[in-house]
Amino acid sequence: MIQINIRYAALLRKIFPFLRWKHRVNRETAQADLIAGLTGAALVLPQGVAFATIAGMPPEYGLYASMVPAIVAALFGSSWHLVSGPTTAASIVMFSALSAHAAPGSEQYIALAITLTFMVGVIQLVMGMARLGTLVNFISHSVIVGFTAGAAILIMTKQADNFFGLKLPLGEHFYETLYYLWTHWTELHPLVSLVAIVTLVTGIVVKLRWPKFPSMLAALIIGSLTAVLLNLVLGEATTGVQMVGALPRQLPPLSIPEFSVGIFRELAPVALAMTLFALTEAVSIARSISMRSGQPIEGNQEFIGQGLSNIAGSFFSAYVATGSFNRSGANYDAGARTPLAAVFAGILLLVVVLLFAPLTAYLPKAAMAGLLFLVAWRLIDFHHIKSIMRADRKETLVMSVTFFGTLFLELEFAILLGVMLSLMIYLSRTSKPKVVARAPDPDSPFRQFASVVNRPECPQLKLIRIDDSLYFGAVAYVREMLRRIREHYPEQKHLLLLTKGINHVDIAGAELLMDEATARREMGGELYLYRLKDAATDVLERGGYMQKLNRANMYDSKTQAINSIFNKLDKSICERCDKRIFLECSSIKS
Repeated sequence: MIQINIRYAALLRKIFPFLRWKHRVNRETAQADLIAGLTGAALVLPQGVAFATIAGMPPEYGLYASMVPAIVAALFGSSWHLVSGPTTAASIVMFSALSAHAAPGSEQYIALAITLTFMVGVIQLVMGMARLGTLVNFISHSVIVGFTAGAAILIMTKQADNFFGLKLPLGEHFYETLYYLWTHWTELHPLVSLVAIVTLVTGIVVKLRWPKFPSMLAALIIGSLTAVLLNLVLGEATTGVQMVGALPRQLPPLSIPEFSVGIFRELAPVALAMTLFALTEAVSIARSISMRSGQPIEGNQEFIGQGLSNIAGSFFSAYVATGSFNRSGANYDAGARTPLAAVFAGILLLVVVLLFAPLTAYLPKAAMAGLLFLVAWRLIDFHHIKSIMRADRKETLVMSVTFFGTLFLELEFAILLGVMLSLMIYLSRTSKPKVVARAPDPDSPFRQFASVVNRPECPQLKLIRIDDSLYFGAVAYVREMLRRIREHYPEQKHLLLLTKGINHVDIAGAELLMDEATARREMGGELYLYRLKDAATDVLERGGYMQKLNRANMYDSKTQAINSIFNKLDKSICERCDKRIFLECSSIKS
């Protein structure tokens, strides 16, 4: 009965992942999450409007995408700090994909966007249920660090217009924005920058002096009061400080995706591309935040959470939502303790839109820009950047390529580029396993195998240790190394492979071992395997290679292996040898 209850509880936690962290919720965490949620709700107000405009949707749809999807993703995902909703990159990708099918802002365009959201959610959910979340394990730590740093700089450049009071051309790249700022610095609005700087400095000071106080919320309030005061005294025309503006009081209306085979076929390529991009972005953000929080991320559950959020969002007038870098970073920095912070943010946004939408007229864009500058700066992990640069040149290359790719290429391509480079480096490493000669240590009472440097070797038996898997990518290298050993040491006709470090042997690896055994027999010797793991042994048995390799030449005991091989050695050579390599050599008279 107890076992049934345990299994039932485990099943419930699997179906409803929010049951896994419910024990973390108490009065203290709820208060911290509420403050973080309030900060997140305030932060998404101007962003949602801006993102919807970028996506070619009416402004209010950016807020709709920040409500239900954020709540569902928080409850069914694995990250405690990831906040889902509209993002700059996702909005740009969707606009570029759907604008070829319908006029942006039209009813047909909105219908396609909602249908696309449903399709993306279904694909994400299927991938999660198919346990494809392990794909995110190929996003290395260096990729995350580089991508996070690059995205942080992009966030700042995207907010440069609001921070400095400039009107930047739409669709500018990172370097184009910098060039525009350099050539138009005389057009900066000093009072706009003042509001942004006051917000930025307030956030830094409050965080340093009163770390338990909600620094981001304080910064937003002080920045807003500064802007309102300047506008009252000098006038908005003089200050140039613009407000977000009043938003309509309306809950997200119900919507239904178009369940048409023709529409599905038309949007399938776009949906697949959006899915891969959205998942990569969401999981990358979740992992980057988890590196700071120490909370493990489960890729499959994150896939499921993102899928359910988009499926639910498609019935509440939301377009494609994914993890947001700036809102997730702000959520963590604001002191969020559990996913309830994102839930509170979604609920509070509903309340704000219903009751306080006109008050957004007093929320300055410059203050939002200053707050996002602070969030972006905190996203750059200087500690790990230094560690990577000191520790490994190849990982530094991966981090640098991802960083510059994020700045100069499309976001999704930058991540994929980093992942591909990581895989190439990994394959390069594993394609050249360590193949090192070993010899018994005469100073060890049990003659443990050690490096051959300054140690004598048996004139008839070669000991070689292979570290890493024998798979198709490594076979060519290992085959060449064994050929060289046979060529340079023809008198050592017998070969004992120390295979403890071999975790996996595939068909190509099995063929290699069989070919080496054949070559050794032609020399008049044998191939012996010591401590081959069960998984590798099973491959040899199932593939029918054991007959050629000879089961009698496989050993689990070093003593047994040396005794057996010693009996096969040419004793006349042993009698002329004075090295006494093995303990068994003492039985041979000089």
